[in-house]
Amino acid sequence: MNTEEIMQFIPHRPPFLWLDEIVSITETTIHARKLIAASLELFQGHYPGQPILPGVIQCEAAFQAGAVLIAKNHAVELGKIPVVTRLNNTKFRQLVKPGETLDIEVELTEQLANAFFLTGKVSSAGKVTTRLEFACALTDA
Repeated sequence: MNTEEIMQFIPHRPPFLWLDEIVSITETTIHARKLIAASLELFQGHYPGQPILPGVIQCEAAFQAGAVLIAKNHAVELGKIPVVTRLNNTKFRQLVKPGETLDIEVELTEQLANAFFLTGKVSSAGKVTTRLEFACALTDA
């Protein structure tokens, strides 16, 4: 799935779309990728001269992958979108620098009514950069 197809499932658009492609998707898992371009404007102010991708952006990439997973595989009512309601047990393990590619893996671990509980792992070059647990609820768009 490319960015045009991804945008059919979530409302995010550039410059705040943090998924380039969906590599694979099942009923409970998704694997996405994002190239972290050196030209991103945020690098001008986030550790100038020693740019690193903010951990919150890595979390956002996982949130967006989770939203695609939910929207594609679950009966989401028209006019509803998944919105993050909780973030737990987040660990930042490795720096991400310009030019690296993120592998974003999210698993749906539980669903209770319109609440979805997920775990995420973000990696670069085979090394885990971020682990997180989060929840989403369906809300009006």
